[in-house]
Amino acid sequence: MPVPDRTVAEVLDPAVPDPIDLGGLPTDLLVDCYRHMLTARLLDAEAVALQRQGVFPAYVSLLGQEAAQVGSAAALDRGTDFVFPTYREMAVALAFGVDMVGYLASHRALWHGGYYDPVRSRFGAVNAVVGGPVPHAVGWALGERLRGGPGCAIAYFGDGASSEGDVHEAMNMAGVFRTPVVFFCQNNQWALSVPNHRQIAGGSVAARAAGYGMPGVVVDGNDVAAVYRATREALDRARSGGGPTLVEARTYRLAPHSTSDDAGRYRDAEEERYWRGRDPLPRLAHALRSAGLVGPDFFEAAERDARGRVTRIREGVASAPEPPGTDMFDHVFREPTPELLRQRAAWCEEERP
Repeated sequence: MPVPDRTVAEVLDPAVPDPIDLGGLPTDLLVDCYRHMLTARLLDAEAVALQRQGVFPAYVSLLGQEAAQVGSAAALDRGTDFVFPTYREMAVALAFGVDMVGYLASHRALWHGGYYDPVRSRFGAVNAVVGGPVPHAVGWALGERLRGGPGCAIAYFGDGASSEGDVHEAMNMAGVFRTPVVFFCQNNQWALSVPNHRQIAGGSVAARAAGYGMPGVVVDGNDVAAVYRATREALDRARSGGGPTLVEARTYRLAPHSTSDDAGRYRDAEEERYWRGRDPLPRLAHALRSAGLVGPDFFEAAERDARGRVTRIREGVASAPEPPGTDMFDHVFREPTPELLRQRAAWCEEERP
């Protein structure tokens, strides 16, 4: 099924209430951010369609969070840094240069974590454990510091995950050992069906950073330039030995929590309308156009290129072969146990025609 039609006029809606300060940032960077954000939005819509068709058993949308993801990814060094994602960082993967067919294979349940190489891509496996990527990032960053390497880790998590014990333990360890890690919280206002005020004491995730001896920064998560600057500053601090930073990007998920969720049961329509007026994609388009950084044909060309790329990714994911069933036994232990071998033999016997 093709991507649902979205006209350039929709993307360029001039009713943008909040301006973006693009000053000092390279035009090439901003243009790349726009292209990645647009591609991510179209690919996100395609992924939802694939789930509805039964190709994906489930999918979690990032609609509305493109600026937070692309802006933070743009600040990273692909050669030295390492990304620890949750299950919602598709736009981070896209902007970081991960093979998107391999990445989306995880949503088709072909292989745990996808077909891409996490080590070579420097992008960890998709992690569905709430708060799970955070201690992993701290461990990697501690190892990087001990070996004297130049890299930084970035851990993505949501406002709901900020209440998990693993997250606080990891932040405390990072603060004690001054590890080169950026804790990037995408506060999209809802921990599934629970609003911020019912699960974040004090009303701010960033305020918790002080208890762990690190800076806490709140940034407009729908302003890609602001997100880039905040993340770049945190990375520079980490590289210079200044330790970790907690960045809270305040954004909003315009879609339900997942394709099995009905946000209408717990969210107010007026709230959704408010945030749609702060959609990060038209905000950036408006800023680029107002600053005269792109020509009159840029947006049409960007949409055409994005749609072509999405089509290629969709076709690649849909046609990817299923792995042999024996993989579920062959990649559990380095040396398989007798019980695992017994289970493998029983499975092969049952599958034999």
